[in-house]
Amino acid sequence: MTPVIHLAGRLRSRDAWSADACAMARALGVVSTKSAMLVLREAFYGATRFDEFVARTGASEPVVAARLRELVAERLLERVEYRNPGERTRKGYRLTEKGADVFPVLAALMQWGERWLGEQSSGVRLQHHGCGEPVAVELRCAAGHGVTSGELDLAVDRSSPRSPHAPNDPSSPARTDHR
Repeated sequence: MTPVIHLAGRLRSRDAWSADACAMARALGVVSTKSAMLVLREAFYGATRFDEFVARTGASEPVVAARLRELVAERLLERVEYRNPGERTRKGYRLTEKGADVFPVLAALMQWGERWLGEQSSGVRLQHHGCGEPVAVELRCAAGHGVTSGELDLAVDRSSPRSPHAPNDPSSPARTDHR
């Protein structure tokens, strides 16, 4: 099966439209650097302090400081106060809900890298805390079917009120254009 996504409806003619409002491009604008992804990885692994991010990402202090500022500005991380006994109050970082939603992307990159890059395993895996079984990232439709990219249609979305293709009449039923 081909891994190419099928373009559906008005999108079928690739030359008739452009991906100007592409969500993938906007997302990459937020987390487009290796250091940003590594800072997020470390936040998921429990890092909260600047020095932890520097030590665990291998990036320089100026690079980590820039990434933390960017991730806070984009609201993926938030600054929080902490204080060790006998020390002054300092600022740390923690994931926001928006930041936590990036996790499947990181898990998918980890899974892909483990499968395709290098001769040796990293020696770690994601597993379900409740039963100990390995966890894998996969695409599923709303009906629960596992799907590959070759089984997908890229279609005009009229179901989201944020979509530029949403019907103007609020009483019209929302639908996805599969023509």
